[in-house]
Amino acid sequence: MSDRIYFRPIPQTGAARWRLAGGWTGFTLFERLQRGQPPQVVDRAPDEVVAALTAPRPPLLGLPLDRPRLMGIVNATPDSFSDGGHYEPSEQACALLQAGVDILDVGGESTRPGAAQVPEAEEIARILPILSAMAGQAPLSVDTRKAAVAQAALAAGAGMVNDVSGFDFDLDLAGVVAQAGVPVCLMHAQGLPQTMQDDPRYGDVLLDVYDALEARIARARAAGIPAQRIVIDPGIGFGKTMTHNLAILRRISVYHGLGCPILLGLSRKRFIGTIGGAEAPGDRMPGTLALTVSAVAQGVQIHRVHDVAEHAQGLRLIAALNDEQGKTGT
Repeated sequence: MSDRIYFRPIPQTGAARWRLAGGWTGFTLFERLQRGQPPQVVDRAPDEVVAALTAPRPPLLGLPLDRPRLMGIVNATPDSFSDGGHYEPSEQACALLQAGVDILDVGGESTRPGAAQVPEAEEIARILPILSAMAGQAPLSVDTRKAAVAQAALAAGAGMVNDVSGFDFDLDLAGVVAQAGVPVCLMHAQGLPQTMQDDPRYGDVLLDVYDALEARIARARAAGIPAQRIVIDPGIGFGKTMTHNLAILRRISVYHGLGCPILLGLSRKRFIGTIGGAEAPGDRMPGTLALTVSAVAQGVQIHRVHDVAEHAQGLRLIAALNDEQGKTGT
């Protein structure tokens, strides 16, 4: 696929020829990307590319995506890399709700590098009390790779599935999602959590991940999940080095070409601490917020974070700076 051409919209503020995904970011020019070739700035792209880049994305869990949305992380796990076992999950969910979260993402299995698999029954037992407590209070997502866990979570009030394996781990999960008629986030990961950071390699990480997400979208649609219910996540830190992560983040707007909303999950990850000089995950909020602001400027719609209040404040400031468009904020 070395001859394939990709077009990345170059975000701009103020007047622009097009709106990106019907949202708050404009663009007039493109980067023409091709494996083995330097990027070229051009002012034209095929009509089908422009259509995919500009089409407004449908609401997610009833939330319009014409402004950035915050997905708060609720880890019902004792071994998560950042906050495992440090709080009571239901209390954390309530705190995130008060902080202004848009969606709560509840998970019962850590997928940090080196994490071991959790039995289905244990994973279900961890998440059901939180989902039951929060049902009806906020849009709920379940962070799981497993069909049985997703079924139990959907029955308890979850309205979305967030699968870090992109349907690679459990082939039955696509059928569960299709039958339930709920949205799903398909993430890219190279390998399993136990080994994914051993030696990740790509030819061109930005474009290799694009192709892999495109294949995941096609597989989901073949399973009966319509495109308007699919969200994509490039999987920062999942089978990727610091260099890979930065390459994706610099040009993340290219993934709008897939025609789906983009979810970004980079909160408190190790490379943020490495670059920013923050050894403890809890000290990485400023670096996380900096990268979130950069991604918002590239039109990324959904941001999965631990520190909701701080990010909500940051997004309000972005909204104030761009109030002539009236499109950003939270």
